[in-house]
Order: sequence, then C-alpha cells, then structure tokens
Amino acid sequence: MIIVRNEKMIQRYAFIGKYAGIVAIVILVGGMYVSFKYQDQVTYSLLALIVGFTLSQIGIVLSNRFAGSPRIDQQLDNALKGLDDQYTLYHYKSAVTHFLIGPAGFWILFPYPQNGKIVYDEKRGRWKRIGGNIFMKFFGQDNIGNPAREIKAAVKQINKELGRIPEFEIPEIKTALVITGQNTEVEAENAPSPTLHAGQLKKLIRKEAKGNATLPSSTIKTIQDFYGLNSH
Repeated sequence: MIIVRNEKMIQRYAFIGKYAGIVAIVILVGGMYVSFKYQDQVTYSLLALIVGFTLSQIGIVLSNRFAGSPRIDQQLDNALKGLDDQYTLYHYKSAVTHFLIGPAGFWILFPYPQNGKIVYDEKRGRWKRIGGNIFMKFFGQDNIGNPAREIKAAVKQINKELGRIPEFEIPEIKTALVITGQNTEVEAENAPSPTLHAGQLKKLIRKEAKGNATLPSSTIKTIQDFYGLNSH
C-alpha cells in the first residue's frame, strides 16, 4: 500500500497543540491569581477561565490527534498493512481527512479512538457509546459525536473536489467508521456505514475488492495523478 500524508500539516498542528496547552495553563493560573488578589476584578478572572479552558481543549484535541503515538493516521496505516500497491491511503491530502482508493473503491475512513461499547440505534438513526471514561466524556473528549452528519458533509466535500477532474465519472463514495480504541466492543451490524474495529478493516476492504465492484486501474490512476503520490 502506498501511504501519502501531509507531514508539514501534522507537524504544525502538533506544535500548536503542545503550546496551546502550555499557554492555557499560564492563563488559568493568571486568572486564579487575579481572582484571589483582586476580588473586584471578576470579569478578568472569568475571561481568563473561559480562554484558558478553550485553549486547553484545543491543545488536548490537537495533541491527541497529531502528537500521540501512534497517531490516528498511523493506526489506520497499521490496520491496512499488507494491502498491495494498488491501494493508496491519503492522510490530510484531500477534502477529507483519510481517503483510501484502490480496487475496493473509494473509501472515506472515519477513525474514532473511543473505548467502551459502540452501538448503532436503528430507531433513532444514530451511533452512541456506552461506558468508557466518564471524566473524559464530561469534558467532551470521549464522545462519538454525530457520525451521520460528518459522513454526509465529507461525502459532499469529496464529490465536489473530484468534480473538478475533467470528464471523470465519480464512482460510489463508500464510508466506514473505524474504532481504534483498545478496549472496545462494536455492535453496529445494522449501521448504514460499516462500523468496525480497526482490526477488521483490512478484511472488509479485501472483501469489497472481490466481484464486479472492483475499480479499474485507469480510475485509480486518475485519482493518483490528481492527488499525487508524494508527501509534503
């Protein structure tokens, strides 16, 4: 498998995540100092609390995504390790974050690092997480969010981008939710998009590559030419 990633962007956001956390601590400490030393300056201490908390959340999100080890993109690399060079996995190089192309089709991959139990509620038409870290969930770091909305937006974005290729018929855009948490149970067989643990991803892709759905090499080559095969 060919892996293409935007290394400069990863380094930039890792840097921002690191120093956003440091600045957040300084601001929060400053706000506490003001609240004790100048009790009549409530507005400034409250402002420092809001700004510091916001920066800390930004720092946590960026650090987890771009400075952790292994990073989210590297976890997807490992999950798909063993696919041949007919496949190209693009990280942060297209209109969507993680884009896999190859004989199995065009796939937008949505990684979720959550632990606990991931289920799909067919009646409500949404995914939800049961269990996991309550503290992290309270601060919004362990929520699965709204995958349906993310999928709809991503498919629209990639179709718009690929629509710029002259005389190119865009094939079906497939999507998959990839759960990368170590202690995770997935029960989402009825989900509209395949929802599975990272360890099952390669099996899904190989299964999709069989039969009449296989993409021709000319279509794959067109996309490789469009996005390139070099990281930068």
